[in-house]
Amino acid sequence: MMTVAMTEQTAHGRLGELWDAHAGDALRLAYLLTGQRELAEDLMQDAFIRISGRFRDLRDPGAFGSYLKRTVVNLANSSFRRRGVERGYLERHGPMLRDAIEGPDLGMRDQMWRALQRLPERQRAALVLRYYEDMTEEQIADMLGAARGTVKSLISRGLKGLRSRMGSEDR
Repeated sequence: MMTVAMTEQTAHGRLGELWDAHAGDALRLAYLLTGQRELAEDLMQDAFIRISGRFRDLRDPGAFGSYLKRTVVNLANSSFRRRGVERGYLERHGPMLRDAIEGPDLGMRDQMWRALQRLPERQRAALVLRYYEDMTEEQIADMLGAARGTVKSLISRGLKGLRSRMGSEDR
């Protein structure tokens, strides 16, 4: 038992040493590749996690820095490809998505929040679980301890209540 604890402590210490030795260089590389601090931090951390998970499989543990940099480059390239696909999609479907891109109407959001708060608790819970948490009716039924039909009814009545409250606030 003592050997396992010592091995885990040594491995944790070694990973800490690797982080101290290589994280700065990997972050700098990621930043130079992307030009964005937050994205660079994410790429560096993802690369470190991927490589450290396979650290024992490395033939030459001294080459950790090289593997880490290569992984940063690969992750950056994947990020660029993903952005290209997203950009192409937005160019093709941009006019239809304009409202979503411009952002929400904050006044409408506040009005919706007030209307949601006035609903009965179970209706509000069913709506939040369905539309915010994206749960299925069966998952909601399990969570609320209700039948699936009851969940359907709660959602239907909750939406009807929201519509009527939103309409009355418009007047």
